[in-house]
Amino acid sequence: MTTRRQMLKSAVLGGGAGVVAATALGSLGAEAAFGATAPQAEPGAPDPDFAEGRIRSIKDNVLLVMGSNLVFHNIRVVDGTSLWKLGPVGFDQAKPGDGLYARGVRMPDGVLAAESVWLNIVNIKGHVQNITSEKIHLDHNGKEVLCHVVPGRSVAIHSDAPPTADLSMLRVGQHVQILGAWRPDTNEVDIATVFSPH
Repeated sequence: MTTRRQMLKSAVLGGGAGVVAATALGSLGAEAAFGATAPQAEPGAPDPDFAEGRIRSIKDNVLLVMGSNLVFHNIRVVDGTSLWKLGPVGFDQAKPGDGLYARGVRMPDGVLAAESVWLNIVNIKGHVQNITSEKIHLDHNGKEVLCHVVPGRSVAIHSDAPPTADLSMLRVGQHVQILGAWRPDTNEVDIATVFSPH
């Protein structure tokens, strides 16, 4: 059986890949960005099949990204690449200035053929300072992060209960974890999921 990674590699080497978002291969959820590990990477060594940073420019289906360590990455989006920006999106939603995490297959020319790209994804913990039906003011390590509720998209998971769009069980002072999409160059985040332990 052909794996997703083998399909990506053959699509890139074949050169005929178009640019699409999630395909029949399936879209990886946002939680996978923080749970994915690379068994082939040596302990302490950089993972060759992972890249992070901010998009500097976009040409055709290639993202030029400067990593936080000032190393440049060329990331190719191909048929089968899943893109996430608060939810599954098309390639046209990737913009210069966006932050990203990408996982895929490193090609012989050094380009990363992306399996998954998570745009502006953040995973932050803090205490609720204030809450309205539209916003959560979060104290994250002494700094305020303004978290916006996105109708039809934002959900809360309380303990082991199923996800719900009802955020009314959240309370001031409560410790929460928020998975969402950062609004570049601001202290603001659009909420995908709020996790509260109780």
